[in-house]
Amino acid sequence: MNRKQTTKRLSEQLEEYLNPNCDPRIYIAKEVTFDYGTPMQRRVDYMRFRPLNNTVSGIEKGNVYCYEIKSCPEDFASAHGHNLIGDYNYYVMPYETYEKVRDKMAYRTGVICPDGNALRVIKKAGRVDRSKPLVEILLMMFRSSNRENIQKKKSENQ
Repeated sequence: MNRKQTTKRLSEQLEEYLNPNCDPRIYIAKEVTFDYGTPMQRRVDYMRFRPLNNTVSGIEKGNVYCYEIKSCPEDFASAHGHNLIGDYNYYVMPYETYEKVRDKMAYRTGVICPDGNALRVIKKAGRVDRSKPLVEILLMMFRSSNRENIQKKKSENQ
């Protein structure tokens, strides 16, 4: 598989891993952009928000998970896609890539790798202090999800 195909396959597997039953109570967004239109613009491949519960304080105490897909060591070495701004941050990559880059990864960053047709946590992420306020993260996730919905409707109408 080439780099583009590997990225596509890892994305499909991650979406299945994060929400295998299409549960609307699981809050996920892909290609979430922060600091749009500034020199600091960055995009997180996938984000998940997990509230403690559905009370006001439970939502505010929720955790943000970031997932960056890296298809190969060259992809990992690029300056793009290391936007790990959540409470828990993961790279999603083939195991062969992990073996080659494991010494270059941040200490508390987790790793998820394919295991057959599914994904498996190879290294569990440690909690870190996120760099953005929760309200901004949720707004950017909502904006990205809305973009996906609009694109889907446009393609259905063509």
